[in-house]
Amino acid sequence: MSEFHEGELAVQQLAGVRAEADRLSGMLAPPHLGGAARFLGERTFAALTGRDTEGRLWTSPLVGPPGFLDAEATTLRVHALPSPGDPLHDLPVGQAVGLIVMDYARRRRIRVNGVLVERGAEGLRVDVEQAFGNCPKYIRPRQLAADAPQADDGAATRGATLSAAQRELLARTETFFLGTTHPDRGVDTSHRGGPAGFIRVEDGALWWPDYPGNNMFTSFGNLAVDDTAAVLVPDFGTGTSLLLSGRAAVEWVTAGSAGDDGGTGRRVRFTVQQVAGGPLPVREEPTTPRGAAA
Repeated sequence: MSEFHEGELAVQQLAGVRAEADRLSGMLAPPHLGGAARFLGERTFAALTGRDTEGRLWTSPLVGPPGFLDAEATTLRVHALPSPGDPLHDLPVGQAVGLIVMDYARRRRIRVNGVLVERGAEGLRVDVEQAFGNCPKYIRPRQLAADAPQADDGAATRGATLSAAQRELLARTETFFLGTTHPDRGVDTSHRGGPAGFIRVEDGALWWPDYPGNNMFTSFGNLAVDDTAAVLVPDFGTGTSLLLSGRAAVEWVTAGSAGDDGGTGRRVRFTVQQVAGGPLPVREEPTTPRGAAA
């Protein structure tokens, strides 16, 4: 996995950033989690992409107290499971999975991709094949605290269409996660962020503009080969989450045209096929205004 795959190369070529991407190819070298163990061990939130028992791709939240992510060399142990009723609560062993671990407060993130080799009552074990950090772009700082599910969080739901409340959440969100897959190179989870309103909702589909990034195009490269995709939208204010499974495609438009907020000439259109929702046992803590008493 030390080289970009065919989809990544194709998108890099279209974007005119092959030389810039080549300078980052060392990030694809075989991983060793020793240097990231402390960062991972201090986190309380991650997003996991994998397939459910029917083979459908989803991205789900993973939440736990500091220490619920335990990294050593090329193994990541997750001492938590997706919530009961979540599409990935019983995800099958032996499949490729991708995680992204977030530190919203310090605007840091690490992607960890590999194979799920164990699922038990207390958690998961992943044999890691890729692990690399990303820049802090498009992450709004926020303080998160793991919390027990509340009675008003509601039960898990499933459907085929978006409700009015779910459309409203999409229209105001500033942060979400995109899961993609490649037939040979596995599964990846990436973070997407922007100002409220950067996701547009139209009938049974949604789209968002692409912003300048690290030029590796892991997600877009996967979509160039396999359009299977998943979206996770956490609502840290209410302690709920929205999960979407469907298809996605990268659309190339005129740079600077209407809706091209990032000026890249790229956007992603996501067609919703399945919808799920449920509790998210992590909340955003209110920040103390500058100058106010602690």
